[in-house]
Formats: sequence, structure tokens, C-alpha cells
Amino acid sequence: MSPFVLLQFGCLAAFAILLIAAGWQDLHTMRISNRLPLAIAAVSVVWALAGWELGRVSVTDLGLGAACAAIVFAIGGLAFTAGALGGGDVKLLAAATLFAGPSLLFDFLMVTALAGGALGLAMLAGARIGPSAAGADGAFPARLRNGLPYGPAIAAGGLWVVASLAVS
Repeated sequence: MSPFVLLQFGCLAAFAILLIAAGWQDLHTMRISNRLPLAIAAVSVVWALAGWELGRVSVTDLGLGAACAAIVFAIGGLAFTAGALGGGDVKLLAAATLFAGPSLLFDFLMVTALAGGALGLAMLAGARIGPSAAGADGAFPARLRNGLPYGPAIAAGGLWVVASLAVS
């Protein structure tokens, strides 16, 4: 087995661990450290270079992946401005998009949205989610104002990407 194949699997494992760390951190603090999306972006560069060396990734693929990440970041920035997403969520989405690329982008965003919807429904049903869980016993509108940690949903979408890339 080529060392580049092992390097790609190692990068996927690191990506998965960083996603879990980001989801866990957001769930407990409603913040995602800048270091986690930066680390994911750095690991994606190593992963892509190993794929290029193996002939699995072309320069066009790299450019399209970067363009997808830039578009996701720009749209996420608009959502941040509107108060719909946190800044850490936007950065984590864009960094994870580097792995998803154009071929897995729709799947990544769909799984992320479904997981986010499930988290939101659970929170509305009274589940104690996030650091403000102590106030979750409040009325229905109060639970809506507490905020939703979206990092775990992004992590779920990213883990779907990891699984998809690992079997291909």
C-alpha cells in the first residue's frame, strides 16, 4: 500500500477527530475555536496533495473545492450577518467544504441541515441542549431564544463526508 494512501486515511481520521472536537466544544460553550477550522483546512491541504500524488485529485478538483468553500463561506457570512449562524459555524462549514468538494457538497449540506433540524426539534421539545440548558425549562418562546449550537450538526455532515471518502 502506498504511503500516500495511508496519509489520506490519516487525514480523514484527523478530520473526523477535529469535527467531533468542534461539535463537542460548540455543544458545551456555543463557541468554536478558530484553531479547529484552521486545522481542518490544513489537514485538507495535506489530504489533497496526497490525492494529487496518487492521481485521484486534479488541479481542477482543487480549484472547484476551494471555490465551493469560498461560496459556502460567503453565504455563511450573510447568515452570520442576519444572526442565523455563529462565526465559528461559518468557518467550520467552509473548512469542512474543502473536504466535501463539489461532488459531496450537496450531501454534506443536506446531512448538516437534517441534523440541525433534529437538534432544533429536540431543543423545542425540551431537551437540554447547549450551555443554556439550565434555562430550558422555560416557555416555548424562551427555548427558541436560547440559541442552538450548530457545530454538532456540521460535525454530523462532515462525518458523512468522511465515510463517503473512506469508501471511495
